Amino acid sequence: MFSRTLLAAAALAGLVADAEAFMPAGSAALPKLSSGRINARTSTVGPLMAVPFKNAEGRKMRVAVVGGGPSGACAAEVLAQESSIDTYIFERKMDNIKPCGGAIPLCMIDEFKIPTDVIDRKVRKMLMISPTGKEVPIGQTLADDEYIGMVRREILDGFLRNRAIEYGAEAINGLVTKIDIPKDGDMETPYKIYYSNYNGKKVGTPETLEVDMIVGGDGANSRVAKEMDSGEYNYAIAFQERIKISDEQMSFYEELAEMYVGDDVSPDFYGWVFPKYDHVGVGTGTVINRPAIKQYQNAIRERAGAKIEGGKIIKIEAHPIPEHMRPRRVNNRALLVGDAAGYVTKCSGEGIYFAAKSGRMAAEAIVSLSKKGSMVPTQSDIEKTYIRDFDKAYGPTYTVLDILQQLFYTNNPARESFVEMCESEYVQQVTFDSYLYKKVQGNDPVSDIKLLVNTVSSLVKNNLRKDLPKDQKFYNPVESLQRL
Repeated sequence: MFSRTLLAAAALAGLVADAEAFMPAGSAALPKLSSGRINARTSTVGPLMAVPFKNAEGRKMRVAVVGGGPSGACAAEVLAQESSIDTYIFERKMDNIKPCGGAIPLCMIDEFKIPTDVIDRKVRKMLMISPTGKEVPIGQTLADDEYIGMVRREILDGFLRNRAIEYGAEAINGLVTKIDIPKDGDMETPYKIYYSNYNGKKVGTPETLEVDMIVGGDGANSRVAKEMDSGEYNYAIAFQERIKISDEQMSFYEELAEMYVGDDVSPDFYGWVFPKYDHVGVGTGTVINRPAIKQYQNAIRERAGAKIEGGKIIKIEAHPIPEHMRPRRVNNRALLVGDAAGYVTKCSGEGIYFAAKSGRMAAEAIVSLSKKGSMVPTQSDIEKTYIRDFDKAYGPTYTVLDILQQLFYTNNPARESFVEMCESEYVQQVTFDSYLYKKVQGNDPVSDIKLLVNTVSSLVKNNLRKDLPKDQKFYNPVESLQRL
């Protein structure tokens, strides 16, 4: 118990003071990590610098973006604006509705120029609810113009994808089924993509397309990742019901979102009630006990109680969510972004911003390295630009949230302390600033020390309590070993 308490104190110190302390010193140290969470597996095969683009047909360089969600759409948007590159974006369902809490930070709205009509709700208050039912309201540190945006993925994804198409990306309503991969180090042979072209029809027509580079933004079950041998990763199942509730009930969630913790709603994550346009999204997720996901969903509905009672379920959604980064995010001229790369944070489960940002950063690297379509970027080029820059910017955030999830989502005493910790105005300020602007905030030594003392005290106290619900035991050794 006490070693866990000390680790919690260290993690909190890293969160509010200097999260880079949890990262290896310098980018050169990143390959030493074995978990696959931070660095791509590097390759010694092939040239180290971009090589001249050659094509016997005299065509432009072609880049295929597989997947039309935030990562793929934002990559295609950047690539389409480079006139020397022909950009293709594949999406099986142009009206795809992805199961997702749908929260986006304020910085994304400005950075990616998201119009207000895409935002369903502006959340300015959150209610954290502990295993014993203790409620802690947070959000009083927000300024009048600060909020968390709530979106429906079909609306956000459609907007981003259509913008890429307007810039010149060629949209293919198709499902990629196979990719012929050139040999390691081969910088001339094109990738051959096999796909079913639906073009609005129910039955697809088999077709092929040859391209020079591939950006895989096709989600947790990524076909691109499988074809380029990116390695496996563990995953969570996220389950969500869209529930239409009365206007009176909906008024409670006007600017409010709820997060529930407790092993009844998830043994390693949280349950949520997030407001959308005319309904609420009610859901949960788990990695370690996926077979029980419906049991946890029933529990989150029960915990929400009268606030959603009598509501009509209008849609049920479930989807795998990556638990850590792929062991390999780039192989030769193919690279991964978004969920396909594993860019979902622990503890908060956030992925939309990092998907969009990774897609943009990957595409910007390709455009810069290709030098107006005259050069073909190598794996080494991509690793030294997109991969390095993404890890440097966001690696500390992933590391700290990973530690916090392991510490505070593992048992009910720790979850109770987690909610108690949120009573601190300093924690609220640091948490919201870090989330809204995607930079680890804090560095107030006096407040850090107070927080550490209070957290240690809370952890000790709650581990000694007899009235906390006991964590339920479960056993699923076969299913728990499954990977994507």
